[in-house]
Amino acid sequence: MQLIQLNPADPRQAFPPVHRALIDPDGLLAVGGCLSPPRLLNAYRHGVFPWFNPGEPILWWSPNPRLVLFPEQLHISHSLAKTLRKKSLTITIDHCFTDVMRACAEPRAYAAGTWISDDMLNAYQRLHQMGFAHSIEAWQQEHLVGGLYGVAIGQVFFGESMFHTVTDASKIVFAHLVQQLKAWNYQLIDCQIHTPHLSSLGAQNIDRQQFIAHLNRYCALAPHPSAWKTA
Repeated sequence: MQLIQLNPADPRQAFPPVHRALIDPDGLLAVGGCLSPPRLLNAYRHGVFPWFNPGEPILWWSPNPRLVLFPEQLHISHSLAKTLRKKSLTITIDHCFTDVMRACAEPRAYAAGTWISDDMLNAYQRLHQMGFAHSIEAWQQEHLVGGLYGVAIGQVFFGESMFHTVTDASKIVFAHLVQQLKAWNYQLIDCQIHTPHLSSLGAQNIDRQQFIAHLNRYCALAPHPSAWKTA
């Protein structure tokens, strides 16, 4: 199946139906376009996200199955619960979005390079300024030691990336995020693709069409009025 080439001059151009995504590589749906706010928000609302390496054309993905977490199904192990009770880290919201993205872009021991390019950083900074992209931070004294960022639309949070520099910091941040989202009436967290780390916290694979049905329902609903006003 031939990939759809998106027009970079038309940020409101519709994506092809997600069932047209390739099986190999799993979920590749379209190529090209732009990273403008209208394009990105349209992508997330339709179960699509960008992922590409620097120097490559923009690639758009909608894998099947999709890893999600329903907030009420968060699993906190005994060891993580013990760590949370210690309150050794301070958690904040939207205090340093750009710093979190830059930390997520740092090379990992298990991977070469990064997919969070300057273009991606600039695009999500724009979404943050518009109130759609958010970060959660973990601090040890004055040091940023963990965090994650993603996009919030309606009652859905689309997680993008996380990092940690001390043990369990990313799990602590994620647990705090899920508990906060639950209090704000969020119904779904998109985790994109399976990882043992997220699965251990309660994330599960669901069929792509089921995921799209959830988006059609929950992206149209407003979260609690206090959402993202605790920064």
